[in-house]
Amino acid sequence: MAGGIEGLDKLMKKYGQLAEQITEATMEKAVGASAITVQKAAKDGCPSHDGELKQSILTSVQKTEEKVIGTIYTNKPYAGYVEMGTGPKGEANHSGISPLVSPAYTQEPWWIHESQIDRKTAETYQWHYIDTPDGRFYRCEGQAAQPYLYPALKNNKERVTRNISNYIAREIRRICND
Repeated sequence: MAGGIEGLDKLMKKYGQLAEQITEATMEKAVGASAITVQKAAKDGCPSHDGELKQSILTSVQKTEEKVIGTIYTNKPYAGYVEMGTGPKGEANHSGISPLVSPAYTQEPWWIHESQIDRKTAETYQWHYIDTPDGRFYRCEGQAAQPYLYPALKNNKERVTRNISNYIAREIRRICND
């Protein structure tokens, strides 16, 4: 092409391929790797009696037509109570939880039957208890928040952004050098 830029057509073709190629493979890898970064931080910050909650912190990556979503989660039903606290103690001490969440804390103590908690765990909290014909009941006034999921994301926000940017930059260099 006389008077044109040599190689412009080839460059424009590669540029056109960038969005499609990056969206399909690279973003999924980048988000997956970033989710693992947050997962590790959540496990490091997770309070642990027996390791059950810590080991239940998992990741998933979902791809839609518009975006890739990384999720760090746990399947333990009590995980939210640990993260946000419970009862009067949780309400009094819930610093570190997400500012986007406003939990409502019950104000009355409650009783937990021995079938719902093992004795060793109950004794670590030094709860008052009563023995009845139906078994032992522990009186609980809640627990302070022990956030581990939200801080893991918040404290790694810049790292996650940088990791995703680095994945994209490497992919752009690879495509342009082909």
